[in-house]
Amino acid sequence: MIIKRKICFVINSRANYGRVRLLIKELKNKKNCDVKVVLGASSLLYKYGDISKHLKNDGIKVSAKFYSIIEGEGLLTMAKSAGGTINELANIFANIKPDLVIVLADRYENLPVAICASYMNIPLAHIQGGEVTGSIDEKVRHAITKLSDIHLVSTKRSKDFVIRMGENPNMVFNTGCPSIDIAKRINKKLSKNFFEKLGVGTNISIKDKYLVVIQHPVTTEINDSVFQIKQTIRAIKKIYLTKQLKIVWFWPNVDAGTDKISLTLRKFREKENPDYIRFVKNMSPEDYLKLIVNCKCLVGNSSSGIREGSYLGVPYVNIGNRQLNREKYKNVIDVNHDYLKIYKAILKQIDNGFYKKSNLYGKGNSSKIMSNLISKIPLKYEKIISYI
Repeated sequence: MIIKRKICFVINSRANYGRVRLLIKELKNKKNCDVKVVLGASSLLYKYGDISKHLKNDGIKVSAKFYSIIEGEGLLTMAKSAGGTINELANIFANIKPDLVIVLADRYENLPVAICASYMNIPLAHIQGGEVTGSIDEKVRHAITKLSDIHLVSTKRSKDFVIRMGENPNMVFNTGCPSIDIAKRINKKLSKNFFEKLGVGTNISIKDKYLVVIQHPVTTEINDSVFQIKQTIRAIKKIYLTKQLKIVWFWPNVDAGTDKISLTLRKFREKENPDYIRFVKNMSPEDYLKLIVNCKCLVGNSSSGIREGSYLGVPYVNIGNRQLNREKYKNVIDVNHDYLKIYKAILKQIDNGFYKKSNLYGKGNSSKIMSNLISKIPLKYEKIISYI
């Protein structure tokens, strides 16, 4: 009789699911693994794009759900939401009794996952540790690293950084980023009605040339959120006047400051009624990558322009400090929150066109490498700093 390992994924956002989807499928095919998926935080909220239907379409069963996001999207509600997550997950973990919990990256909702698993003596595996960025993500990522027992990092530099943080070198593995696996497999061709199922606003044809904008709040710069998004709006308006490009604009995520950005975007939409912008909340990982690989340029502060963008060669204008010091390929141009600099960088990227692909974040086989490790590696929840 095969004794199965219970592997528990806690998915708290649309981006989280996109990055572990293929890993979940790989582990489900392992005879010695029993995969449990828990959905929480913004992954269940309509205004941020409830991803339940995507899991259902993928044939992935949800073992438990919890609601922890407190309305307000400010610093206070962000802290309270994190506390609520611990309370909810403690009961879920007690019922599921996982042998291993897998946590991803640096979202603030994921730190409570790591805390809860650690306090309940459940081994923890961390994906995408060791990276360097700005905002609160920087603190959260390294805090999760110190709580984790197994480290599945995306680059050589990240592996080095995690080991230098005192983690056992034998438990740190450069697997590449699982999001690259989806990028490697996508059919880049857009279906005739591709844009019709996306969001609200102007109609876009697959024959239209377009930009994609994704700008999230920076929690450590929350008082500047309105100024920052207005600079981007101003740059995009100028680009439209110059190049007559359509725009696909994603709604921001659940971080503190989102309410200010969302309100500013709503006022812009209602006051100016831009007939060249389509606003989007959510889409499947495959559709998102199809979208950006066919755009003229990606604009904003999402890590996807750096990760998947590097592999696909997508021209990316990265605005501000949210991705500060993250490893980047030459497809990225960094600018601050100045509309004219954003505008000029977009023009430069449009003129340049697509870049040759990079394997900086992996070759597209990360999920298989990770699943092999997770299914076999000894599971422990006690560790000491490696300098001793």
